[in-house]
Amino acid sequence: MDVHADLVFLGGRVVTVDAEFSVASALAVTGGVISAVGGREDVEPLVGPRTRVVDLKGATLLPGINDSHLHGCAFGMATPPLSLDLGHPAVSSLADVAEAVREAVGRVPEGQWITGHGWDTGYLEECVHDPARQPSRHDLDAVSPDHAVVLYSFSGHATWVNSKALELMGIDRRTVAPPGGAIVVDETGEPTGLLHEGAQALVQNALPPLTRQERTDAIRAALAALAELGITSYTEPGLGPGGDGIMRGALGAETLDVYRRLLADGELTARVGVLLLPTGMAGTAEEFARTLTALTDPGAPDGQGQEADPRRLAIHGVKIFADGIVPNKTAWMHQPYTGGGCGSLCVGGESDAERIAEIDAMIRHAHAAGHQLGVHVTGDRAIDTVADAFAAAAADHPRSDARHYVIHGDFLTAHSMKVLAAHDFGVNMNPTIKWTVADMEEAFVGAERAAYAWPYRDAIDAGVRVASGSDAPVTYPDWRQGVATMMLRESKAAGRVSGPEQRIGLAEAIRTYTIDAAWQDFADDWKGSLEPGKAADLCVLDGDLLAADPHDIPKMPVVLTVMGGQVVHDALRDTQRD
Repeated sequence: MDVHADLVFLGGRVVTVDAEFSVASALAVTGGVISAVGGREDVEPLVGPRTRVVDLKGATLLPGINDSHLHGCAFGMATPPLSLDLGHPAVSSLADVAEAVREAVGRVPEGQWITGHGWDTGYLEECVHDPARQPSRHDLDAVSPDHAVVLYSFSGHATWVNSKALELMGIDRRTVAPPGGAIVVDETGEPTGLLHEGAQALVQNALPPLTRQERTDAIRAALAALAELGITSYTEPGLGPGGDGIMRGALGAETLDVYRRLLADGELTARVGVLLLPTGMAGTAEEFARTLTALTDPGAPDGQGQEADPRRLAIHGVKIFADGIVPNKTAWMHQPYTGGGCGSLCVGGESDAERIAEIDAMIRHAHAAGHQLGVHVTGDRAIDTVADAFAAAAADHPRSDARHYVIHGDFLTAHSMKVLAAHDFGVNMNPTIKWTVADMEEAFVGAERAAYAWPYRDAIDAGVRVASGSDAPVTYPDWRQGVATMMLRESKAAGRVSGPEQRIGLAEAIRTYTIDAAWQDFADDWKGSLEPGKAADLCVLDGDLLAADPHDIPKMPVVLTVMGGQVVHDALRDTQRD
């Protein structure tokens, strides 16, 4: 019997991320799994005539990176050439945005909508100098009077449109925003062109939905970019009817069918875990329960059964939106924002008590039905509400290993940490968002609360399972920047330290992108660390990560990515032995 390895790595820093965070120097891969880890003497006997031998020359071999919160289809369609890049540093002012739109007008045919992604008032010169200055339809009308323009913010919680788009959507001063949304108006009552939260559905209702080919192209583009970053697994956090009105349906149920086809065709070069999204913002418990039942009935027309290869594509659970985000003042906070208001839960209900009851009912229903829950929640009061609802559902219907988690958890409280840790529930945090918004958030919640946001140190010390994700396309899925941010807590715009007491070490940061992210996927027994018998999901980083200055980590190149023993990104020269 041939016991020779397919791949052998020698002469590097093999960061195993096992329980002791041990470091080896060699590793072998056979038949898609790790067959040996140790020193040269442990691995060389497995080298055969067809073995590819990689001399790492001191480079770092890590488990494949697991971005545990990444909208794959939306990420693909939010990047050029499918969309205008309006993020920093591509644009630095409202004038830059207008110029990018003007250039697009010269390229697209008559009647076609122009879309862009990534604008952030924290990096637009006019808005930074005058916080009262917000993007407006007037900024776009001069350069695009005849083409409808739709520009999505980096957060996904605000959309900026021109007058032509407002006309096609039928929005004027008399239009009432959908529940949980806001149509921003000027002092005369006229729409400014900014739509927040649930009001963005008005845009999606007017845009033509994504075609199957557009979804396929978007996911392919995302997979290619992720392979170059060393990302071998990600969670697609919310696909279903609740996503039909988000980014032309990029989060809709049809996207899951595209993933299935890519898997069947052998094109899925990353492992994908999915949360179903029965309802969007402002949903009710009754609607949630009815839709979830239909989604999870294999016999129903849209029912979701067992996936063909659950280690490549799996439905892990269900997503719920509980509140909004801090920059829109829609996260539900215990203490008021600067200027007043505390936000609220975003589900249906006329009062706080009614909305709490709706969230509680949704969580109880999904838990009792046996689903994992990932709940989008950012404000401290909303997080406490969700954590308590998790605990109440677990008490009413005891289950082993539910692995519920709060998504984002920006202002996770000591109370919520205690509740989550007691039940072995988790939190999915976003270091690259922290890096992006650290300076901007001070204007909304003050310096002390802004510094505390994403409290990694406190959460880990409290015993909470912490995974990290980019929320792409909200931020670019560069885990290297995420690791640096967890270690440094420095901001993107000014480089200022934001919450140094919440810094964590390199080993802890790597765990959030590997073994603890695998835990979120119910997969820590077969992926997430470099141990014999586990899936050969690998990422090779040029240089010695363990000795690197954290400031230099984002610049360390990913030179090889392997998923299930298959090389999906290769910037190394073959050193195959005879």
